[in-house]
Amino acid sequence: MSHQLIVAIGRESGSGGLDIAHALAERLQLPLLDKSILQKAAEDKGVSAETLERYDERPYSPLFCRSVRGISSAPEDCVAQMQFELLRQHANAGESFVVLGRCAEEVLADREGLISIFVRADLDFRVKRTPLPEEEALDFIKHQDRQRRIYHDQHCKGDWGDAKCYDLVINSARLDIPGTVDILEQYIRSRAAQLDDRPAGE
Repeated sequence: MSHQLIVAIGRESGSGGLDIAHALAERLQLPLLDKSILQKAAEDKGVSAETLERYDERPYSPLFCRSVRGISSAPEDCVAQMQFELLRQHANAGESFVVLGRCAEEVLADREGLISIFVRADLDFRVKRTPLPEEEALDFIKHQDRQRRIYHDQHCKGDWGDAKCYDLVINSARLDIPGTVDILEQYIRSRAAQLDDRPAGE
């Protein structure tokens, strides 16, 4: 691939988005930016990654935060903005990578080589993939999805999971995780080939 390629993956809880992101990164031989990006953010700020993880992809409460000169007092928002800035730095450096969550489909929307994907799945499929009793699994999935939706919609103009905001929305329950990875790899490679066919500078 001669052009920059950025694969942004959003996901419902239990849909296998994390496994899919890891598999695609391995097949495409690209680095995966997920929670690992917190380590770099922590190093930049001189704090522990564990401290930042508490606020990773968490919505903030507008009732208990304020903004002064564009800087938010909410730790959840501060951690989000740190990660967004690191994503932009990687993109500005011309790097290709796979990124999981972190509103990447909008944060990096101006990148020509961006391919945005949202992974969803049928609820029974997601429950079976969760190592919890059914009722606990349902509560966990609903809680996770709600947090992700609020977090995403606090930082993005588009709605979380809305097909209009992504290049492709796929139901991982139809072909299971390996089959879904196969389809997505084919799609991504076809898109990457289109980019590579363009004259340099376009």
